[in-house]
Amino acid sequence: MESVVATGVWLYDNAVPTTVLVVMLDYDFWFGIAEAEGDLEPGETPELNSEGHLYYVRHQPGWSETDRWFWPDSPGFDTLAEAVTAAEAVVPGPIVWQ
Repeated sequence: MESVVATGVWLYDNAVPTTVLVVMLDYDFWFGIAEAEGDLEPGETPELNSEGHLYYVRHQPGWSETDRWFWPDSPGFDTLAEAVTAAEAVVPGPIVWQ
């Protein structure tokens, strides 16, 4: 299951409003990709938080909540606060959280 848990906007090139999403997944996205591609190390397991999910950030232009597929721009984070901090550190301007 995926759920958008935080939404914000930053200005791409100081002019274009660009959506930032923090999405909570009940699976380890990058583990799933590595598993599908046969790239897992022996004994490697998904890294989920104690509640069984992870938070991922999407900040690049070109994706919205209405898209069918979510592809994160970040690793998974254990907490929403960690994901928000990571989002704020990676975009070149302030994020206005809604």
